[in-house]
Amino acid sequence: MRILLVSQMYPGPADPDLGVFIADLERALAARGHEIERAVIDTRSGGKTRHLQLAGLVRAKARSFRPDVVYGHFLVPAGLAAALASDAPLVVTAHGQDVRNIGSLPGAGTATRYVVRRARALIAVSDYLRRELEVKIPEARGKTEVVSCGIDLERFRPAPAPEDPVRFLFVGGLTRRKNVLRLAAAFARARQNGETLTFVGDGPARRDLEGQPGVTIAGRAGHDQIPTWMARSRVVCQPSLVEPLGQAVLEAMACGRPVVATRVGGPAELVAPGAGILVDPTDEDGLTAALRRAASLPCPNETGIAVAAGHDVTLQAGRIEAILERAASH
Repeated sequence: MRILLVSQMYPGPADPDLGVFIADLERALAARGHEIERAVIDTRSGGKTRHLQLAGLVRAKARSFRPDVVYGHFLVPAGLAAALASDAPLVVTAHGQDVRNIGSLPGAGTATRYVVRRARALIAVSDYLRRELEVKIPEARGKTEVVSCGIDLERFRPAPAPEDPVRFLFVGGLTRRKNVLRLAAAFARARQNGETLTFVGDGPARRDLEGQPGVTIAGRAGHDQIPTWMARSRVVCQPSLVEPLGQAVLEAMACGRPVVATRVGGPAELVAPGAGILVDPTDEDGLTAALRRAASLPCPNETGIAVAAGHDVTLQAGRIEAILERAASH
């Protein structure tokens, strides 16, 4: 197939960690013999002009490449740009923020409804997200399948357990939604002698986290560095207020690390008993207890490794390939 990939998130020289999961999936599809052209934005800078730039790119690429199918990531703006700029069959993956924007951003509902009607098929990265999308846009019912973008198991591999003391790790943006301040408070209560909590990421909550005992702010790291950080840790934490999938949770389990994850969203579908602890993200006492319970779980954690194996990017590429082929053949 000739596939036109459309996304407002893609790794670039200035932002090599931007949409890495999309690039990994693209490589897996290309390895299956498909010809892929990109209409993507590979930087965080540019504001709303990025969306206009993306629309122009899609239009130009669609005319020159003549795809069999257009595969968009994020319903709006990428899916909208693809729907307006090309009459080729359209498949779009919803990732989370694009669904949350419906009803909270002016015009997002109307734009998303147009994309949903125009698409031959939709993909949601978790069943939680599928249900949310179908409640907000009923036209999505019956045409939405659940497929995560997968993880690169060559990059995220099981590693031996590190020596004591226990090292807890958080990977992601230092934001309110990621619940980092409550995590730090729970760690302060759960901490035993010499234990540490490292935040790999950056964001507005950094100032409030700096200087807390046992807490280290490593800052933003390239995606290729994340497996090393996980190998150094004993427990990986993602107690977000909501998490549409939980990509870091999957990556941590692939590395054999027990996890502490929110039960609000996709992680509840991923974290099998024994692989980690699911928490109510607003319950600080529960989060404190979860840190200690997770630290006592086996590491490397074979249960988590087995779950992650089912999300190998090569397997997910095969599932998405079948959806794209059905869309292209109608």
